[in-house]
Parts: sequence; C-alpha cells; structure tokens
Amino acid sequence: MVAYMAPASGEADGEAVPIFGIKIPAGYRDWRLISVAHEEGSLNDLRAILGNDVAIKASQEGTLPYPDGTIIARLAWNYEPLAESEKAFGRLQSFVAGQPKNAVQFMVRDSSKYASTGGWGFAQFDDRKAAGEAVHNTCFACHSLVKGRDFVFNRYAL
Repeated sequence: MVAYMAPASGEADGEAVPIFGIKIPAGYRDWRLISVAHEEGSLNDLRAILGNDVAIKASQEGTLPYPDGTIIARLAWNYEPLAESEKAFGRLQSFVAGQPKNAVQFMVRDSSKYASTGGWGFAQFDDRKAAGEAVHNTCFACHSLVKGRDFVFNRYAL
C-alpha cells in the first residue's frame, strides 16, 4: 500500500495534487517502459508510459486488478518531423519528440484510499507544479471507459 511518495530529487518536498494528495515519485524517469502511444485529436502527442516495479510485474503478467502499490507514469511530447527523413525518403516520414506536453501524469493504486475512484488516485504536474482541482475532477470519468482493464488505457508492449 502506498502511504507516502517521496518527491523527485531536487524538489523541496514537492507539491501534492488536490483531491488525491499525490506527489511526484522519486526516480520515476528511471522506471521501465510499459508502452508507447500516439494520441491524436486535440492532444496530438507522443507518449511514454512508465511503471514502477509493481506496475511492470503486473503488466507483464496481465494481473488485474493491479495490486496496491502500482504507480504508472505518463510522459507526453509534441512530435516534430525529422528533416533528414524527407531527404532519405522523399517525404516527411520520421518524427521525434519535441517539447513536453502536460508535463507528467501519474496513476497510483491504493484500493482503500481511492475506493471512490476505482482504487486509483490521479495526478498531473505541469512544470513540476500540481495541476488544479478542475483537472483532477475529470480523470476518473475518462478512465471509467476502460473499467474492464482496471481503468488503465495502455497495454504492456511485449
């Protein structure tokens, strides 16, 4: 069970998000990759989905519901065409990560603490500052669309 999440290095205690009280976990950028994604529409970004050791094990084994202690991170970037790909292929074909978008989001599994939101707490940090309550009020409604996958959109990339 997650009782306390240490702030990322270089952050003086860090700021917790409203509603869920989650802080940026220490070392999250060193977590292993669960999957990658391309989001279209108004978001139109590239995403890396990372997980702590509990998340990785559950993802690899297909464990549902995810066990308490699971933390999933979502990093997103604008994507930009790689100019060299046009020279190599005669058209823009390759794209690379550009500027970060919506900084970082987390899902934290604690079935008791977050029982009213399917056992998950949600967090978004923009420029290392917690996003407001209005942002966090929208998380569960969107994730409820994938209740059959324990409210997690991504799938483990084999």
